[in-house]
This record gives sequence, C-alpha cells and structure tokens, in this order.
Amino acid sequence: MPSISFDSRDIARELARRYSTMTHDELDLLESILVPMKFAKNEKILDEGEVCEYIYWIAKGLVRQFYYKNGKEMTEYMATENHICMCIESLFNEKPTHLQVIALEPTIIFALPKKQLEAVAMKSVNIQILYRKILEESLILSQIRADMLRFESAIDRYQKLVKRSPQLVMRAPLVYIASYLQMTPETLSRVRTQTLLEGK
Repeated sequence: MPSISFDSRDIARELARRYSTMTHDELDLLESILVPMKFAKNEKILDEGEVCEYIYWIAKGLVRQFYYKNGKEMTEYMATENHICMCIESLFNEKPTHLQVIALEPTIIFALPKKQLEAVAMKSVNIQILYRKILEESLILSQIRADMLRFESAIDRYQKLVKRSPQLVMRAPLVYIASYLQMTPETLSRVRTQTLLEGK
C-alpha cells in the first residue's frame, strides 16, 4: 500500500476530540489499532458478500454505500471527510453484507477493526465512550434519514441534505444524490431549480 501522509496520531486525536476525552496512554491505545487505507477513485472498499470488520473513518475523500434492488443501484449512504462509514448489521452479526462501499474520489481511510476496538475498550472507559458514541451517531443518522424519507417532501429532503452536508451535495454525482434521496434525477433537477429560485 502506498505511503499515506496523514498521521495516525492526528487521527486518534481527532477521534478523541469528536467523541471522548482521552489521556496520552488512551491515545496510544487508540492509535495502535488504526489501520490506514488508501483507495483510488471508483475502487471498492467493501464488496457485497464480504463481512464488514471495520468502522471506517474518512480522513480524505468521498465514499458511497449502496445495494442492488431489481438490478438497480440504490444509494444507502454517502460521506465525506471526518465522517464514519460502516455496514452495521454485517459488523455486529459477522455475516456477509448485501451492501457495497466504493470510493467516489481518491480516498484515505483510517479503519477501526471492531474486535481490536472492543479489546482496547475493555482497558479504557474513555475508549468505551468513543465506541458507544460512534454507534449512537450511526443509529441517529439512520433514523434521521428514515424519517426524512417517510415524512418529508422531495424539496424538503434536498434542502435538509444541503444544510447538513453541503460538501456532499457539491461533490457527489447528481444521480447518486437523487438515489440517496429516493427521487428520480428529473425530480432532483426540478427541486434544485426551485431551491435556487427561492434563494435557499
């Protein structure tokens, strides 16, 4: 694997800053399990049928999680820098996933192996807190998206995504944004035009 310019210590500090205060020894523990990964544009990070063994922290780039339904790709999740990505059911059941994860840009990830994360969490309350907060964040984001798709109009869905993830909207191909918001590309085009006209 090519050398990666990002520093594992800096990533450990960022994870601690975001999720849980840590001592130097706890940062050492967290840093020791981080697995740096580098992916080219359109390279698979996780394929259908594989078991997800990692929680992926995106240091640089853009990733897309998707699945096939009736032969059509359906976007489940997308994320940019300083966000987590995982296939949570496969991660915890240790069974093959139906999802796929791909890099939409050249991407650098620092992965947290679930088994090693659980092992170091046994030695540190603060790492336990970090682990719990990562899972809480993932569940909350899933609930927000589910509620958005159930209860909100197409324009409200798009405007909420713009507000929550402006980088994603600027960088992800429109066909994937439309799929993520469960609308056709034509509907997304109309929604974007209406949003621009309203100045939102």
